[in-house]
Amino acid sequence: MTEVVNQEEQSAAPQLSLQDIATAVQVIDICSRRGGFEGAELSAVGGLRERFVTFINANQQKGEEAPEGAVPEPEVEEETVSS
Repeated sequence: MTEVVNQEEQSAAPQLSLQDIATAVQVIDICSRRGGFEGAELSAVGGLRERFVTFINANQQKGEEAPEGAVPEPEVEEETVSS
């Protein structure tokens, strides 16, 4: 009985892929462009981003392209200008 429970717990363990980490890098880039970080936070955020990129590059398969983030682009509504 204990073995069955342990196997179920192991199979339900959270997974993290290179794609997930690439998405985190993209989120950092988007937040940075939008001014989401204060000056004092920039070195910590930049350091985390660099560690993510280094990890992705070190763990991707030889000859394989680096994964891209999967953050959807927001739809931009055009404003109508009436005279």
